[in-house]
Amino acid sequence: MNRDVDNSGLDSAERSRITWEKDGMQTTFANVVNIQGTREQIELFFGINRSWESGQDVVVDLINRVIVTPHAAKRMHTILSGVLREYEARHGVLDVDAS
Repeated sequence: MNRDVDNSGLDSAERSRITWEKDGMQTTFANVVNIQGTREQIELFFGINRSWESGQDVVVDLINRVIVTPHAAKRMHTILSGVLREYEARHGVLDVDAS
């Protein structure tokens, strides 16, 4: 997935080439996320809910913590909001309150 980004619409002061290197990338699955933050950083906790029976205590195995700057978190919010808008336009609105 070495993918270059076309930024030819930017002026030369803003133009830089981004190459996405995948060699060190790891992929994990999570069906639970929790987020907390401070002035300096935002922490995203990812885990797996292994509780299947209704009414039983929920046990989440935390598998990853990602720490980002507030600036990176804001950019992620903007991008993720756009991706979810496209998803819902194709597949219908997600009702997170029912989860």
